Amino acid sequence: MTSASDDTLEDQYRTVIDVTEEGADNTGNESVTPVIQRLVNDDTLLKFPEGRYYMDEQVRFTNFENAGFVGDNATLVPANYHNFDGPQYRLFRLGTADRPGRDLHFENFTVDQSAKDTGIRVINAEVEDGLYVGRIGIYGLHDSGTWGPGLFNITDPGGSGFVECFRAKAGGAHVDDTPNSGNMWRGPTGISVNPNHHGSLTLSDCTLGAFPDNGLYESSDDGELVVQGGLFRNSGTASIRLSGNKATVNYPTIIVDDNAVRAAGQHAIRLDRGASFEIDGADIRIPEPNGAAIRVLDDVDEATIRNTSISIGDGNNSGIRIDPESGRTTVENVDVDIDASGYAFRILGEDAGIVSLRNVNVTGDATRSPIRHTIYCERSNCRFHDLSIDQPGDGRGGLELRGDNYHITDGEFTTDDIPIVVNGSDDVVIEDSYSESYEGEASLLILDGSSNVSLQNNDFPGGVKDTR
Repeated sequence: MTSASDDTLEDQYRTVIDVTEEGADNTGNESVTPVIQRLVNDDTLLKFPEGRYYMDEQVRFTNFENAGFVGDNATLVPANYHNFDGPQYRLFRLGTADRPGRDLHFENFTVDQSAKDTGIRVINAEVEDGLYVGRIGIYGLHDSGTWGPGLFNITDPGGSGFVECFRAKAGGAHVDDTPNSGNMWRGPTGISVNPNHHGSLTLSDCTLGAFPDNGLYESSDDGELVVQGGLFRNSGTASIRLSGNKATVNYPTIIVDDNAVRAAGQHAIRLDRGASFEIDGADIRIPEPNGAAIRVLDDVDEATIRNTSISIGDGNNSGIRIDPESGRTTVENVDVDIDASGYAFRILGEDAGIVSLRNVNVTGDATRSPIRHTIYCERSNCRFHDLSIDQPGDGRGGLELRGDNYHITDGEFTTDDIPIVVNGSDDVVIEDSYSESYEGEASLLILDGSSNVSLQNNDFPGGVKDTR
């Protein structure tokens, strides 16, 4: 289901109701929840004309067929935490995991949560198939300490849903700073997709500000998720955090430049567990990093990162961190500009899946303190093709290899310190590559414990320092 004109949309329902004609107050003075709860029905579209609609308890509708809600310059105004009646979590609960709906259209609402101690889950939708949510603009800081603005699950493995232009730019307050203090971990997540999600869901052009738990968090076991575009910034744990069978993230912008949510770690993207993840065309900017730009955790079977730009400012966090037991990871056509003394790539684990870097460029003015090397790799069987490292900062090195069976081809390494270090590795092939230290150090250092290092057709102005 996709957005449609009013006339086309109305044709999809047996009954079309203007809620103001049935008694809903659009001046913001009286709660409209009782009226809406009375009117919701199968094969029914509820239309909200221009105005302000005050809501002080949730609308609950489950096991439905073909329900629609559409606004026309309509603003939903949630009651504050103290005046909200019943569960202080949701404005609309449309379907549940055990009583999901089918065919839901929810579109074109502004949500005004600018008053103190407001902020609530605007829509909690659990639908077998046929979900469309579009053009939801949430204004004001979510400072009630209750659940974040959106939850979307497709409960049927064969079902699908589409959410577009769901925007909560102001984010949320840490729960300790809200009237719900002590009753929640950290506070709200912007958009949740939980273990009840088994189908396919697309999130397009969504915007999430700083939420204290996560920005977007998918935690399903077998569902699929596609993220198209959007802006995500400064959330705790991760601005985008993914688990599930398969997820694709295409062309988002992710920024970490503030820590208003007091999070110990703020990864731009965190891949937790699942069979297959693909990140394509991401623009990641972390001028004040408090976590990795991309972290691939142990329970990820396969990840691909391509056509992505990462810029890293002052701090000691990694650009891309690949954890010790994660599976095959492919990085291609990726640019990393790093001015902090962190790793551009930190590749951990000895015998996990192969990591391949192809057409990767690392630039910036990072120095050696406290981390010398730009890329640290302890995993065996890795491949580096067309890898370029240019790090002129004081004492900064390039690529350090600590595993076995490496193949480096067509590389270009220019660093202040020694650009390539083979540290106890066996079976290393370096060919058709250029390596030079700005300070006249050796082009290649081979340390004790290394063996079977093959050098073919390279240009090493500083020579090879072999300490074996």
